[in-house]
Amino acid sequence: MVELDDQIAQSVTRERLKRAVEGYSFTGKDGSRVVVQGIGGGFRYCKLSNPLFDESGAISGEVRFADLAAHVFFTETGMPIPKLPSGKTPFIGVAKGTAYYLLFNGVLGDKRPDGGNVLTAAILDKLPSHDGPRVVYGEGCRLGSERLKREGVVFRQIPYEVKVS
Repeated sequence: MVELDDQIAQSVTRERLKRAVEGYSFTGKDGSRVVVQGIGGGFRYCKLSNPLFDESGAISGEVRFADLAAHVFFTETGMPIPKLPSGKTPFIGVAKGTAYYLLFNGVLGDKRPDGGNVLTAAILDKLPSHDGPRVVYGEGCRLGSERLKREGVVFRQIPYEVKVS
């Protein structure tokens, strides 16, 4: 659900969702206590931030590493990111045996516009190890398809292969 008014979201919408999930009771017109069972499940209250993409489809300049990492992990796995990354490592999480990495905003320390966001042999060697398949998002890749296959890596190019939903 999306609610534009913060006050309504916190005081009305949140309470309605909580009651639907947990159940509630009330006094009927005849004075008897009526109990309505909850449907179970849960919900998470989130605030929207700046858009990830600008009007031309590029990653917006205001996007932080953690925001893009959370988006990439969710669209790849259908699950929320287990822990918001610090931005000090390209590793963003593991789901169903596959590790996910994001080369973005010079996460490996190279802040030059063309540095640190391209998957090279040296960058691949710096990635935290994982015994299983790996998906690496970055601006470019200088490794051949045979090397990627041998290393168990699927490369996805930013922004073109970042799923919107």
